[in-house]
Amino acid sequence: MAEIRLEQLTKIYPDGTKAVDGLDLEIRDGELVVLVGPSGCGKTSALRMVAGLEEITQGRVWLGERMVNRVPPKDRDIAMIFQNYALYPHMSAYANMAFALKMQKVPKRAIATRVEHAARVLGLSGVLKKRPRTLSGGQRQRVAMGRAIVREPQAFLMDEPLSNLDAKLRVEMRAEIARLQRDLEVTTIYVTHDQTEAMTLGDRVAVMRDGLLQQFDRPSVLYERPVNLFVAEFIGSPAMNLVGADLKRSNGSLLAQFGDHRLRLDDSLRAERPALERFEGKRLILGIRPEDMEDAALAGVGVPDERRLKAVVDICEDMGSEILVHFGVGASPVRGADVTAAVGAEAMAATEEHAKEKGSLFVARLERGTRAREREQIELLVRTDRLHFFDPETGHGIYAHEQEPFADP
Repeated sequence: MAEIRLEQLTKIYPDGTKAVDGLDLEIRDGELVVLVGPSGCGKTSALRMVAGLEEITQGRVWLGERMVNRVPPKDRDIAMIFQNYALYPHMSAYANMAFALKMQKVPKRAIATRVEHAARVLGLSGVLKKRPRTLSGGQRQRVAMGRAIVREPQAFLMDEPLSNLDAKLRVEMRAEIARLQRDLEVTTIYVTHDQTEAMTLGDRVAVMRDGLLQQFDRPSVLYERPVNLFVAEFIGSPAMNLVGADLKRSNGSLLAQFGDHRLRLDDSLRAERPALERFEGKRLILGIRPEDMEDAALAGVGVPDERRLKAVVDICEDMGSEILVHFGVGASPVRGADVTAAVGAEAMAATEEHAKEKGSLFVARLERGTRAREREQIELLVRTDRLHFFDPETGHGIYAHEQEPFADP
C-alpha cells in the first residue's frame, strides 16, 4: 500500500479550458478520500491524471516514494473502477476478474485462489460462470470491484462507480465499498457528484469547484465549519438556508435580524467565534441548517422569544421519517456566484421567482409529529448555538480565526 500525493496538479485542455488548477492533496496510506463537486469541477480529470489516462499539464503525482508522471498506466500498480463497469461482454464473470492476472502471467492456481477469495468476499461465488449481460447491475459492479481486488494494487481509483444503480442498490453498494475498503486497507480515491456518498464514505472529503480545491477535511468539519458559501450550500441535504442579516447589539447580546425576525446569538457561539464581534452593526450572511430548527409546539415552554421564528407554511413534504417544511422569511435571499455554482442556475432562477412574492425560502426538517400544515402559521425554534455566518464581501465563513480551507486533522 502507499500514500498518494498530488503537487500543484494542473490540467489545461487544447481549447484552453483549465479543468484542474494547482491541486495539492495528500492521501494517507490506507485512507479513503472522496473528490466531490458539481459537473465540470475537475474531479474526474484529476483522477484520470493519477491513473495515467490523462496527460498532466503541470505538477506531479507521487505514488509512495515514486513520481509517476511518465509511468504508463499499466505500470502504476493501481486499479480503476469505472461507472460503466467496463466488463468484457463475451467473458464470464470469472474470466473478467482473472483477465489482468492472466496478462501478468500469474500462475493459474494463484489466479484461481485470488478470484475465488474475492468472489466469496463479494458474494459472487454463484455467478462466476455467468456473462455480464445475465447479471444485475449490482452484480456487474461487484465483478468490476472483484477485478480490481484480485490485482492487489497499491491504490484503488473509483470514478462514480454507483451512478448507474438505482437508489436502494446504491445504498447497499455504498456500504459494501466502505466495508471492503476498511477490511482491505487500500488507499482509495473515490470521485462522485453526490455529496451524500461523499459524506458517508470518505475518511476525508475534498470539495472542488471550477478546478480549484475549496476545502479538504473530515466530513464532520465540512458540515460544521464550511469554509465558504459554496461548501455551505453544497454540503448538506436539504441545503443550508442562507439569508442576509444585520448584526446588532441589544442589552449586551448580539442579535441577527432579517426581515421581521430576530435571533439572539447563543453565548457559546459567541465564545467560539469571537470574529463575529467585528461585524457588529454590519450586514453579513446568516446560515441555518434545516435540521437545526424544530416545531415549537413539540418543544414545551421556557424557550426565549429570540430563538423563535414565526412563519406561514408554503409546502410540506412528507418524507416518511420526517417532514420538510418550506416557508418564506420575508427577507432578501443570498445570491452570487458561490451559491449559483453550488445549487445550479435553474434552481437559482426558481428561487428568484419565489423570492419576489415571499422573500427568501427556508426549509426546516421536522419530526413526524409536527403540526405544520400548508398555508397555516407555524412557530419554529432555532438552535442559535449552531448558526453559521459568512462575510458578504468574500463569502468566507466567520470563525474564531481565519479558516484554513485545506485543514489536516
